[in-house]
Amino acid sequence: MIYGTRKRLLPHHVRAAVFDRHWRGLDPTQVRDHLDQVADELERLHRELTTANTEAERIRQALRQWQSRHKHCRHRDPDARRPR
Repeated sequence: MIYGTRKRLLPHHVRAAVFDRHWRGLDPTQVRDHLDQVADELERLHRELTTANTEAERIRQALRQWQSRHKHCRHRDPDARRPR
């Protein structure tokens, strides 16, 4: 597995973000609504990533089991037995 050097951005990080209020700044309600949308998308992607990683691990384990069961099997070419 490859890990990045940056800390992962998680939904609760986005939801907990705080912005300074300025006299002529951004509308805090709009900022909060947008951050909620971003956090929801991050949450969905995080669930999909977890599902994909779980499925990949299940497939790796199944492949290891299959390899263990078939490590002594040899593929035999049916044409090799025929006289020429």
